[in-house]
Amino acid sequence: MPYNRTSSRVFRCCSLLVFVTLVALACMLVATNSSLGAPGAFAPVDTPHHTMTGIDVLEAQNFAALQGKRVGLITNHTGVDSAGRRTIDVLAHAPGVKLVALFSPEHGIAGRMDDTVANSSDEATGLPIYSLYGETRRPTAAMFANLDALVYDIQDAGVRFYTYVTTMGYCMEQTAKQHIAFFVLDRPDILGGEVIEGPMLDPDKTSFVAYFPMPVRFAMTLGELAQMFNAENKIGADLHVIAMRNWRRSETYDQTGLAWIAPSPNLRTLRAAFPYPGIEILQAGGVSVGRGTETPFELFGAPWIHADALVAELKRRQIPGLSVAPTTFTPNAALYKGERCEGVSLTVTDRRSFRSMLTGLEIIAALHKLNPQKFDVAKTIELLGSKSTVDALERGDDPRRIVADWSADLDKFRATRQKYLIYH
Repeated sequence: MPYNRTSSRVFRCCSLLVFVTLVALACMLVATNSSLGAPGAFAPVDTPHHTMTGIDVLEAQNFAALQGKRVGLITNHTGVDSAGRRTIDVLAHAPGVKLVALFSPEHGIAGRMDDTVANSSDEATGLPIYSLYGETRRPTAAMFANLDALVYDIQDAGVRFYTYVTTMGYCMEQTAKQHIAFFVLDRPDILGGEVIEGPMLDPDKTSFVAYFPMPVRFAMTLGELAQMFNAENKIGADLHVIAMRNWRRSETYDQTGLAWIAPSPNLRTLRAAFPYPGIEILQAGGVSVGRGTETPFELFGAPWIHADALVAELKRRQIPGLSVAPTTFTPNAALYKGERCEGVSLTVTDRRSFRSMLTGLEIIAALHKLNPQKFDVAKTIELLGSKSTVDALERGDDPRRIVADWSADLDKFRATRQKYLIYH
């Protein structure tokens, strides 16, 4: 074939275009992976959009809802906008808004503390920070004096006993008493908004780890929960939810495009967040759930456990979506600090079939069978919040039968919950 100068130039240009496109795609992939934050986070799922959280929407609306108001802000390290700016700083510089006080939940404003939290002040703004996990866990009238509005911006974990939920409820109650408007800057349920699990809380077991009678995993955002609490508990708050844009109920956190920020010191990765609801209930019974290790909630154990025997028992139970293996560890904090523990490492292999609460019950049943003198089933009532469930576990009932027995109560909850859903 004769040499064609024009064809050669076209070929070189096309080749260059393909190369540049591939480089751009690779850079985008690296950037997206980096945005997940903590090591061990799930790889991002390809999505055509990016979720805007409540603070992003409020910014896009030029803070219209807060114009002319003296504002208090309940927040922590998870309260950031899509550019990574703290909601504290965003509101402190928002035109027409007067930010006058800050309020911190469990773990403090920086999300690093694993003990009670004292009042303090914010270094960047000089604003006072009133602790809602210190001398009192309920806000006082004096804390909210001279406020026109209270804003809540914290990332929740989608679990009933995660105390950020209760802090929100307590603050709603107090703002209703003082006729202060309450704004929720909404954020996703990190576990997604569809899967509901666990027993309903017994009505007489409300506490700081159980604000409202609902299942352990409720599949609602905090904005949706606030609407439900306000109506069902007859709080009467002047409630306003600044809803997200571009979030669907089917989406878990890694499908939102948002950067991962660990919501508390031990809940470090999204990978750990999925087993967390079912693993955390074990601790009260006498098992380390990995606090004081590098991978909390991805393993559990105790000095009295025989790992090989327990793993064999769990494999026999064929727990869906879960792989188990024997492990040993020595926690440097919390339960069994400094003691060598044998136990089990957990890997969620299929999120669609995995159910954290069934997993937790199967582990309790296995421990009760193999170590009845060591594991105290009765104490799991602290977070399970259901006497009938604990009684069934003590009797040795099949965990799958126990889960099936939750169905009627969960159907009632779904009917109640449906009235307050914002997203589809």
